[in-house]
Amino acid sequence: MLDPNTFLTILYVLVDDFCKSLAPPPRQPGRPPALSDSEVITLLCFSQWRRFGSERDFYRYAETQLRAAFPRLPNRSQFNRHARRCYALQAAFWRYQADLLAEPEGLYQALDSTAVPTRAAKRRGKGWLPGQADIGYSNRLGWYAGLHLLLATGPAGNITGFSLSPASAKDQTMTEVFLAFRLHPHPRLPTLGAYCPWYLADKGFTGRAAHQRWQQQYQAGVVTPPQRHRKHPWGYPLRRWVAGKRQIVETAFAQLQGFFRLGQDRPHTLEGLQTRLVAKVSLHNFCIGLNRQLGRPNLSFADLLGW
Repeated sequence: MLDPNTFLTILYVLVDDFCKSLAPPPRQPGRPPALSDSEVITLLCFSQWRRFGSERDFYRYAETQLRAAFPRLPNRSQFNRHARRCYALQAAFWRYQADLLAEPEGLYQALDSTAVPTRAAKRRGKGWLPGQADIGYSNRLGWYAGLHLLLATGPAGNITGFSLSPASAKDQTMTEVFLAFRLHPHPRLPTLGAYCPWYLADKGFTGRAAHQRWQQQYQAGVVTPPQRHRKHPWGYPLRRWVAGKRQIVETAFAQLQGFFRLGQDRPHTLEGLQTRLVAKVSLHNFCIGLNRQLGRPNLSFADLLGW
């Protein structure tokens, strides 16, 4: 168990070393920001712990407990603006961690989706994200207003790629875009991750025609259990083996929701939501890497910090 200051120091050293390995960004006109990009990314990742009920709660903590480490801490609105400007750098840091955690023998990844509510579904009006968030259905929440998160994880639970769509988007449609841009990366979609030849998914991704198209066009095989009414259903041992292998992505969702407040934020802009989401995923992967260094189970987050 680590104290928060030790954890924050280890995180800052890793972030700062990564930022220093990149070419320095062009100097912006005007006064320099109060915090460096490394400090902003460190604080943004650290603020995603469930210990902080909201951004306001974290900032009260930072102003009282972290002034010694960050004496030039600006006001909260200035920090948030700087954090949004660092989105591309934050995504690059997540990709760097994903590459560090990648396993050479990992020939497959688990693929699944979950609901990310952004407001109460029964509230009137368009909300903060009109045209971007809408109404969808989740087995976990029922009808909800928000976005749909598609997530890919490695066998150890490390997050290798993710994307957001409106809540009404179907799993097959999201997967089509996800696989296409993994094979042909685009700089404006930095969070999709690297190409992988095989994916394990649940019945929401079923579709023989779609599987054949993905295999032919994107060189990606998606394995899903067949419907029970099919002519050649799988036996129980095979179903259990596949379910066990893809359980890791469900565990990753549980970690994001339970420890890093996924679905509890109420963002006013899509840019702000994306910035927080990539910070949560970065913190998730960082904790896995830290647990490995400490000789602990990969996903043992509950007792990693002693608050």
